[in-house]
Amino acid sequence: MNTNYQPTIGLEVHVELKTATKMFCHSRNDPDEKRPNVNICPICLAHPGTLPVPNKKAIEHVLRVGLAVSGTLADYTEFDRKNYFYPDIPKGYQLSQYKYPLVSGGELGGVKLTRIHIEEDTARSIHAEAPRLDLKDASRSNLGESLVDFNRAGVPLMELVTEPVIHSAKEAAAFARELKLLLSPAYLDVSEANMEKGEMRVEANISVKRSDLKDAPRSDLGTILGTKVEIKNLNSFRAVERAIEFEIKRQTELLEKGEKIVQETRGWDENKEITFSQRQKETSDDYRYFPDPDIPKLMISQIEEFKNLAETLPELPSARRERYTLEYGIKLEDVESLVANPQYSELFEGVIAALSAEAAQLTANYLTSDLMGLDKNNKVKTFPAVEAMTDLIKMVQNNEVSSRGAKDILAVMAETGDSPRAIAEAKNLFQKSDEGELAKIIEQVIAENPKQVAEYKAGNDKVLQYLVGQGMKLSGGAANPGLLAELLKKRL
Repeated sequence: MNTNYQPTIGLEVHVELKTATKMFCHSRNDPDEKRPNVNICPICLAHPGTLPVPNKKAIEHVLRVGLAVSGTLADYTEFDRKNYFYPDIPKGYQLSQYKYPLVSGGELGGVKLTRIHIEEDTARSIHAEAPRLDLKDASRSNLGESLVDFNRAGVPLMELVTEPVIHSAKEAAAFARELKLLLSPAYLDVSEANMEKGEMRVEANISVKRSDLKDAPRSDLGTILGTKVEIKNLNSFRAVERAIEFEIKRQTELLEKGEKIVQETRGWDENKEITFSQRQKETSDDYRYFPDPDIPKLMISQIEEFKNLAETLPELPSARRERYTLEYGIKLEDVESLVANPQYSELFEGVIAALSAEAAQLTANYLTSDLMGLDKNNKVKTFPAVEAMTDLIKMVQNNEVSSRGAKDILAVMAETGDSPRAIAEAKNLFQKSDEGELAKIIEQVIAENPKQVAEYKAGNDKVLQYLVGQGMKLSGGAANPGLLAELLKKRL
């Protein structure tokens, strides 16, 4: 990246909330529904005379998110009409929030937030790429035909807006990952936030300015931050990172040529990995916001269900991260793996509670490296119980099994659910610590490796590890490697 130019990035993230029904009606909120236009009713289809009623659970979800990011919850709030015409907006306007959002301010992952508000999702446009064979006149080409599925119309949608304080594509993608983790069933449980299904969509506002120029007055934000370009509907963390990287490069190259940046909305072409112009960027005036007259104003503090919401919050990812680091001192990469996988962190904490904090790193090693590796390759048919995992760690601590043996035992545990001791017995994985048996193995190692024995006796201490390895092979991995090395050293 050219260091003479500084990128500034702000994110807008839309998240479909997990509720039984839609935002303003009783139609089902089902992101897995494959049949088009079945979860619909006169309200979400905007039939004349229908009246919307806000979904209390959806509002509660947003308020809990606000508390989790240390935002300020609104006392007074209202819904506004955001006016624009598009086929996926049945009313000709979207019910959203403008002047009085549910949450103001806050911070997540070191990124300051502007606001979090709630609105309704649009319908889904489907653009045909081939002739429709189900039509009566199948001979007629229907290329370019567009259809609208209203199942998604009216689904509760949370919009989170960050301050323009992000300065790299990696930082933006990291923020999106942290937000997804916070919202997931593992923590706040307000959304599945599945980006592939469109349940979480990221939009990035990017500007680039010369870093060696003095800032203009604060009132002239265009001069301070450069001209803002928005990239819409980024549906994967990879897309977030690649699209922002491309756009920073594109704007920088234009500025170096002395050309101006056009304020516009751009899309992301996943195949070509480039952004492309879609339309001129709208401003809030273009949407002609005004308060919706059909929905009563809300006084949040007076609604009983919204009181004491802080008590419903679980331990948040940031707090768990800090606790694992300070209390257990385990490696940062292991902390991240455990925090991101609550099933594993629950198992980890269960083992530590049964043993002690001294077993923390050993336990984390087997979970984040070995068990997660098996899981990634779809080899975990039975997730280990706390008692079984505790027994396995004890066996390693007491030198009953080697590290290699423990890995083999864990693989069988994950497949069959058998106890670690039963597996070790059946596969002869208990370490041999009988000095008489080990002495026989040592004599065989010496007899079969005269060259290495001579090198060791000549002062090459590194050869000892090779000889120990040969002994472990002869024992089928069952010898106690520490005792084997000690006895071998004495014999030589």
